[in-house]
Amino acid sequence: MKRLLAPMLLAAITGVGVAIVAVLALGATLSGGRQRSTPAVSATGARIGSGSSAGASRREVASTALTATQIYQRDSAGVVAIRAVTAGGEDSGTGIVLDGHGLILTNDHVVAGATSIVAGPGASSNVTRTATLVGEEANQDLALIRIDPSGLNLKPLSLVSSSSVQVGDSVYAIGNPYGLDETLTRGIVSALNREIAAPDGAKITGAIQTDAALNPGNSGGPLLNEQGDVVGVNSQIASDATRAEGSQPGSTGVGFAIASNTVAQAVNKIEAGEGVSSSGQSGVIAPGEAGSGGPESASPGRGEGPEAILP
Repeated sequence: MKRLLAPMLLAAITGVGVAIVAVLALGATLSGGRQRSTPAVSATGARIGSGSSAGASRREVASTALTATQIYQRDSAGVVAIRAVTAGGEDSGTGIVLDGHGLILTNDHVVAGATSIVAGPGASSNVTRTATLVGEEANQDLALIRIDPSGLNLKPLSLVSSSSVQVGDSVYAIGNPYGLDETLTRGIVSALNREIAAPDGAKITGAIQTDAALNPGNSGGPLLNEQGDVVGVNSQIASDATRAEGSQPGSTGVGFAIASNTVAQAVNKIEAGEGVSSSGQSGVIAPGEAGSGGPESASPGRGEGPEAILP
């Protein structure tokens, strides 16, 4: 059971004790010949695609916008379900496929302190693979894992610069809320440059606030723009209700994603062996070596605010 934390505005959205979520992935090209943005991560580090420049006309952006159905069909093969077993029980979350070699991005609070991790597709497949923890950047609540992708038909998603994101933009989330595989939700960007707290208490700046429904199990999944590219990693929700120990907060319409620009920097640090693990150590951490400073040891967020729990 997760303990009650107060006062704190934000609740991480890891699902606990639910079945592995749907793998949601993304096609390499769109129907009609549209080309995808440059993948976010290469063998040597993360790179951000150009996306739409901040000065581009909104008419141009609108002309390339996809429907919700097109985004789901394009990106569903680039999102995986993750289940991590820890000393405190079992957590579930979502992951983003970054390359063709099984490299997957997720929240650190999904896998921190795990003794075993598995990932795989959702309802369309019962196949799961044991995952290796590549490394963590606990100060940004991000981690990389790797699985054998053979036979899973996974397709990498692209990260684009979050600098072009504007309040009011339509955004989409794909993930594993409450173990409901391959769930797509839609909303808008509600605000920019929010500050949230990582489970280790470190400040994460530049977060994107959205009203797209996020629930336990969505942690680590993509926040997608209208072109189907990743502009953030869904990580937290606000919760103002006092709940019994062991319960989970639901969507309040106030969710937060770590911006893709922050994500790219963290991925580069992890791949360089400079990431900070949940136990406070620097470098690549192998499964079973991570410390116990996962969601249970999170410190309160900024200022006074509603009570919240880490589900």
